Amino acid sequence: MPLPSPASSGLRPIGKLAAATGVKVPTIRFYEEIGLLPPPPRTASDRRMYDDAAERRLSFIRHARQLGFDLDSIRSLLDLSDHPDRPCAEASTLAERHLADVKQKIARLRALQRELSRMTTECAGGRVSACKVIEALHDPSAPL
Repeated sequence: MPLPSPASSGLRPIGKLAAATGVKVPTIRFYEEIGLLPPPPRTASDRRMYDDAAERRLSFIRHARQLGFDLDSIRSLLDLSDHPDRPCAEASTLAERHLADVKQKIARLRALQRELSRMTTECAGGRVSACKVIEALHDPSAPL
């Protein structure tokens, strides 16, 4: 049975959903393929049509991705969101695990920053044969 007209039903096509959420159309289709977004109803001409719930869910996914959560964690967080009576300990655990990962990445980036600063500070700008940047890159035991 065909859907009612989009204007009267609050439904919108994928392009309008993309514009409303800032998520590209191919990404929306990908999220559907992997089950993060449920398959939407379609019109008689086979156009995907999305409601407000799909927009809220997609906005949730987008925000979680902006915070760096991986797709498996987002799947778990969506499942928790779909069951609001469950305790939030699992969500907290996922966020704490992600925070620990972020702290590790920051520590690695700070070490990288120190090493790059050292390399560029020691570079005298002369010939490549005496270049500290090139020398440091040739030395795999150089600190990071």
